[in-house]
Amino acid sequence: MDAIQAMDATRAPGPDSEQAGGGLRAPREPYSRHRVAVLALPGVPPFELGIPSRVFGSVEDAEGRPLYEVVVCTADGGPVLSDAGFVVQPAAGPEALALADTVILPPTHAMPELAEGGPLPPEVDAAIAGIRPGARLVSICSGSYILAAAGLLDGRPATTHWNLAPEFRRAYPKVRIDEDVLFVDDGDVLTSAGVAAGVDLCLHMIRRDHGAAAANRAARMCVVPPWRDGGQAQFIDRPVPEPTLASTTATRAWALEHLGEPLPLGKLAEHARMSLRSFTRRFRDEVGMTPGQWLTAQRLELAKQLLETTDLSIDLVAHRAGLGSGNSLRAHMKTAFGISPAAYRRAFNPADPG
Repeated sequence: MDAIQAMDATRAPGPDSEQAGGGLRAPREPYSRHRVAVLALPGVPPFELGIPSRVFGSVEDAEGRPLYEVVVCTADGGPVLSDAGFVVQPAAGPEALALADTVILPPTHAMPELAEGGPLPPEVDAAIAGIRPGARLVSICSGSYILAAAGLLDGRPATTHWNLAPEFRRAYPKVRIDEDVLFVDDGDVLTSAGVAAGVDLCLHMIRRDHGAAAANRAARMCVVPPWRDGGQAQFIDRPVPEPTLASTTATRAWALEHLGEPLPLGKLAEHARMSLRSFTRRFRDEVGMTPGQWLTAQRLELAKQLLETTDLSIDLVAHRAGLGSGNSLRAHMKTAFGISPAAYRRAFNPADPG
């Protein structure tokens, strides 16, 4: 069975109903995997190419069945030379793009003409044109050049590696590029910054598809942090503290264990044994956001996990997450995610009767 047949077979692997006790049970929802096609182009970096398979491949349902089917394809079905000097042999050709629910474009270092706004090579242009209508389009790092050259980012917000942003802006002035964020989710088109930001974006898509608990399990399997907000800065001047300077790491770990308690800035600074000014500056240097922004993000993440995994009331979820009242939680979730706590629970808590 080739890769395309394997992808197609996962859509209906079993019967829709079961017989027991002389009668039929209620029909089961057919098991199906979300199809992900990764388009490898000449000059692809192996690290970014491997991100989707590694991250999405770590996601399973309650019965241990994979929720995603990932296939690597090329524009003509032939092998491509990576930028590490070895050949990538794809599992499929461009026909995989016509079946995919999500198409991911890793970066390429072999198309310098795109940096000048030049056209896509004919075979790549034809491959992009063959993507199934309605598929989710995703780029990692300079994969955004492929989407932009195909006209798929015109008028849209997007990001790419911060070091490429000035060049990208000149080549594709119709794209609303923002080099100050890790990734941009514009619904059916998502773009990420360089290298590890591709991991953040894949985890974000898992979270969007299946909830925070599934994304956290995938993160644990990949041994990476489970959540970095897309709006977090790409480039932090001093991401690793200088040896002679104190770090906020221990205080952040402590705060995560006390999210349900009041955590004013003074209390955090006292725990870190720093002045308010030093703590705030050091925190921004290490995390890329203010202590208040970070606390709100962590509390929202905890609230989502409680909504997914417990039947606690909205008010009690808000209290345990340190967000005060149910009304406060509703306002925060509406602002951050565009969804209410009750709607989030219905979407991601299978035990919730709805």
